[in-house]
Amino acid sequence: EHEIEVQFLEALQDDQQRNEYSLTHALANNLIDLYINLPSSNRFRRPANYMSKGYRTRRMAVDYQTPLVTNVKNAKILIEAIAQHYDLSIGRIDCQTFAEVPTIPLSPPKPEVLPTLTELLKSSPFKGKDVISVKQFSKEELHLLFTVAAEMRLGVERDGCLDTLKGRVLCLMFFEPSTRTSSSFDAAMKRLGGQTLMINESHSSTQKGESLADTIRTLDQYGDAIVLRHPDNDSAERAAKAAHGPIINAGNGSREHPTQGLLDLFTMREELGTVNGLTITFVGDLKYGRTVHSLVELLRHYNVQIQLASPAALSIPSKVRASMQSRGQLAIESDRLTPEMIAKTDVLYVTRLQKERFEDPSLYEEVKDTFVVDGKTLKDAKANMIVMHPLPRNLELSEEVDDDPRAAYFRQMRYGMFVRMALLALVMAP
Repeated sequence: EHEIEVQFLEALQDDQQRNEYSLTHALANNLIDLYINLPSSNRFRRPANYMSKGYRTRRMAVDYQTPLVTNVKNAKILIEAIAQHYDLSIGRIDCQTFAEVPTIPLSPPKPEVLPTLTELLKSSPFKGKDVISVKQFSKEELHLLFTVAAEMRLGVERDGCLDTLKGRVLCLMFFEPSTRTSSSFDAAMKRLGGQTLMINESHSSTQKGESLADTIRTLDQYGDAIVLRHPDNDSAERAAKAAHGPIINAGNGSREHPTQGLLDLFTMREELGTVNGLTITFVGDLKYGRTVHSLVELLRHYNVQIQLASPAALSIPSKVRASMQSRGQLAIESDRLTPEMIAKTDVLYVTRLQKERFEDPSLYEEVKDTFVVDGKTLKDAKANMIVMHPLPRNLELSEEVDDDPRAAYFRQMRYGMFVRMALLALVMAP
């Protein structure tokens, strides 16, 4: 209408974000002079993908200091002013009274200068510290971690690899089977320009009777940090006492899995735009599921409602339940997953029944098919909810759910690499 050049860009899917027409790509590379993001004219509730993409790009505009307009009236006034070449500099005239203000002209407000990735890492509160439990993390530290994770994501999508940890060595020691966690840490370290030293427990001197403390002291001589998974609940604390360098807990028995909890939280934030206000339903093995224990503890920082569905024999530990109740977060606890619970759910967090944790094999056989999430289950769910799973899965999550756009568990793994990149950089960067 005013013959001002405007470019329409799309919020494309992850695999298309390098495209020249991608809004995310343009914002990340400072290709936009002014971003106008206006509400839909649709008077009905907008679909989930519109809301999440709109929120994400508005947040990106703020993060990258791109001028942002979200009000229709203001957008019209601004465009007309640009078209008529108005002088937009700040002067001495009060725009309400049109009287000259007898003061020195104001200086235009200076945009907040956000710290660079290098500055964030130099002032890291995690530098050289152990990561044993999610209880260590404050709300501000979570925000820092997720800010760095977002930077890591952009860096990988733009350049493939960074040199943040060039010359550093990360030792990986897993006393329990692992595909995702071990390979995720391995990929994260290599994406940061560092090297990994993978120790297979079956080929280590623990087979000869070496103690955990001696194994840790040995690896401490070779690397700059150690990632440890061990079946004993107190293994991470014991390792931290034995090592001089940082210990990162990759799972200690049935107690905690801190980095999984962090990546789960980041997944919710990236998929749904925010964590506050969500209803999160945990399904399956809540007794031995260390991923659930870590995530529930992290959710103390947010205004959420939590629903629990598990067999009575696998209900959540009493201490974890009491913590949720004290915060007013526990909405319902049931021995079955009802349609009413599904209908309220924003995040359905499904867990595997861990056969290796059962002392009585007959109990496992009795409850293993109690909860199954499939297409029929999701027919009662919101269109804008997501399904998460720490994986691996068995029969509790049907493969027919994989093609549902609400299935976030494979995207969850990629988010995990960025979170672990951020954590490694904050702990190990020089």
